[in-house]
Amino acid sequence: MVGKVALFLFIASAISIFFYLDVQQYLTLESLKSHRNQLLAYTEMHYTTVALVFICLYCIQTALSLPGATILTLSAGLLFGSVLGALLVNIAATSGATIAFLTSRYLLHDWVERKFGHRLAPLQRGFSRNAFSYLLTLRLIPLFPFFLVNMVSGLTRIRPITYILATAAGIFPASFVYTNAGRQLGMIDSLGEIASPRVLGAFALLTIFALLPIAYRKFFSREVEDGVKQ
Repeated sequence: MVGKVALFLFIASAISIFFYLDVQQYLTLESLKSHRNQLLAYTEMHYTTVALVFICLYCIQTALSLPGATILTLSAGLLFGSVLGALLVNIAATSGATIAFLTSRYLLHDWVERKFGHRLAPLQRGFSRNAFSYLLTLRLIPLFPFFLVNMVSGLTRIRPITYILATAAGIFPASFVYTNAGRQLGMIDSLGEIASPRVLGAFALLTIFALLPIAYRKFFSREVEDGVKQ
């Protein structure tokens, strides 16, 4: 009980500080573009330090479900390039999501069910059928908010290693799209320009592949049932 109270106080304090200091004002496209040259120059002088700080900040942002993930991902592309930036984002976001997952599983079970219980049923059914493919699909096309999937996953019986692998694989395509856009920051006037029809089509194709194991399993199970009835 003491551990739960301490965790709640820590999370509440961190979120309160974030909004009290109005950190969100710096996590905008305009702010990133205006500080582009300074950020590049500082990163060039302190590359390793900036990379480590970036991973920590992104991990905290994800674990606490704070705003700013899109701008941080664009920043990764600007500072580290498309591929390395996407890799750093993947490590940080997966780590933060895993912290949220474990927090939900071991400490926030009752609160999550009370707060989001009416939205849990579809997710619970999906996880019970094919945890990896279902979570991968949710990561590729976010039908539910990212933070909610993190917490709800902790309420299911999905294994941590399955959760980590599906999360890492599912968020990488979008991470790469945004880090690549961050590399070309001067050509972007709004965040809406990043999600082009071609990009959305690619995500749809990836989702279809992710759903194939579920479709096959459902079809195969139906065939078996029909065979038994006959």
